[in-house]
Amino acid sequence: MSPTAATTPPPKLALVASSNPVKIQAAQQALTLAFPNSDWQIEGISVPSGVAEQPLSEAETRLGAANRLQALQQHNPNADFYAAFEGGFARIDGQPYTFAYVAIADQQRQQIGRSGTLPLPETIAQQLETGGELGPLMDQLFNDHNIKQKGGAIGILTNNLLDRSSTYRDTMLLLLAPFLHPELY
Repeated sequence: MSPTAATTPPPKLALVASSNPVKIQAAQQALTLAFPNSDWQIEGISVPSGVAEQPLSEAETRLGAANRLQALQQHNPNADFYAAFEGGFARIDGQPYTFAYVAIADQQRQQIGRSGTLPLPETIAQQLETGGELGPLMDQLFNDHNIKQKGGAIGILTNNLLDRSSTYRDTMLLLLAPFLHPELY
């Protein structure tokens, strides 16, 4: 190779705490938008949340995202970036909602934040509170299969104006502000 030939740096490794294509796609889109001059190799790795399969509070959902992030960091402490997504349910002033917590980190900093909230039908909320999980309940209600790896409850209940991946992506983009402007944080 001649001394003037440009070399392409290797892609940066980003680990996502899931094998769900919706979550992997959200991380890929957010990182590509935020860092357009970087190439990303995204790997989905299933890691435990340490919380119930269907978290039933803000605190439990946040803890699940934080636990998944920590598990990723322990799995490969040399990755360039980490992202974890945890969907949850809670009642806010009596109204049932679903939302997600997103936890991200690189080698210098970490951010955890919550997505917007989606009101849920009372019938779904009652089933969640008695041990159901949102994805399978939505599959049953809408006679579909594996909604959580498609648009999710968000897609169905907003007539696909939004979907699960876009909500995760946008939440992650907001959390990336300190990574984009470290001098301000």
